[in-house]
Amino acid sequence: MSETKVSNGIPGFVSIPGGAERPLTSDDGRNVDLETGVLLGEGSQQKPLASREDVDLRSQIFPHVPSRQPGETPSYYGVPVLKEPVWIWTIAAYFYFGGLAGMSATLGSAAQLIGGREMDSLVTKTRWIATAGAAISTVLLIEDLGRPERFLHMLRVFKVTSPMSMGSWILSAFSAAAGASAVLPYGPQIFRPLAGVFGIVAGLLGLPLAAYTGVLLVQTAVPLWKNPLWSVLALCSGTAAASSFLDLLPLNAKEARATKIFGVIGECGELLVANEIEKEAARVERVATPVHDGLSGFLWQSAKILIIASAVLSIAPGHSRKKRIAAGLLGTAAGISVRFAYFHAGKRSARDPRATFEQQRKIPALPAGEI
Repeated sequence: MSETKVSNGIPGFVSIPGGAERPLTSDDGRNVDLETGVLLGEGSQQKPLASREDVDLRSQIFPHVPSRQPGETPSYYGVPVLKEPVWIWTIAAYFYFGGLAGMSATLGSAAQLIGGREMDSLVTKTRWIATAGAAISTVLLIEDLGRPERFLHMLRVFKVTSPMSMGSWILSAFSAAAGASAVLPYGPQIFRPLAGVFGIVAGLLGLPLAAYTGVLLVQTAVPLWKNPLWSVLALCSGTAAASSFLDLLPLNAKEARATKIFGVIGECGELLVANEIEKEAARVERVATPVHDGLSGFLWQSAKILIIASAVLSIAPGHSRKKRIAAGLLGTAAGISVRFAYFHAGKRSARDPRATFEQQRKIPALPAGEI
């Protein structure tokens, strides 16, 4: 063993040019300041550890040595890498009502342009559904934010690269246009022609309103939500939701036929996109787990069954109002189920401490701009 050097009779110190002295760095990183009599150094607050090489450093938070983790199941010490979204249930409901309102306005504007006088009743219904849906969506969003002024603060910024910023502006503009299109026909005669203009504007804004919630999910780092098809699913699901809700209301034969075509297209697209999302997630087993088991898995699989049942009932022979109402109820239940399914599934995916690492290892990152 090397002998400890002594300077001026003080163990542990060594002289340096100029007559100054400095403490020797010990093996455990602890030094003694002779003027104050306190321990210094990066290890000053640690107790000496045994020198055996087989000692494992452990704590309550990080109970495992990183090098001891199996290579095929990586994680960050068993702790989630991502912060779980803080959204409450009102956001899932907001996804539903936003899609319902947006695609109702789009259907109404299409009926206004090509439907003729026979669809005036349908146009009126879609305008009021859009207005009510936008109002409910705003209330649900404010409930999640906590205070009304927080929603107003979101309008202080207009950033085209931020889905949340653009979504706030789209919702605000859509609400104004939809409300004007619904109310103006009952106002002074001079303003009534403007109802059609605002109806077209609301119909155009309804498309991004229904789809942007999916874009919002894609922009997060949650493993299950990292798929650009979520925006397509939101658009198709909103289409099906609008048609299903209208099936619950009295419609003439031409209006019922239009909503049926609109709804079947939406439901078929919704089912195809949902299966494609599930297939893509299954490339990493842990990423797909939330849509296969638990509450989120039950809601997801139930939604697909309800979509099929609603579509089959819609295209079945017959024009019975009871059949149309049954299809509408099934479609509405499917729309609500799928929103809450991917809401809870995403939260579960964020809590999984291994899903993120396994997805990064097995699926190469897409080049910038592909999502």
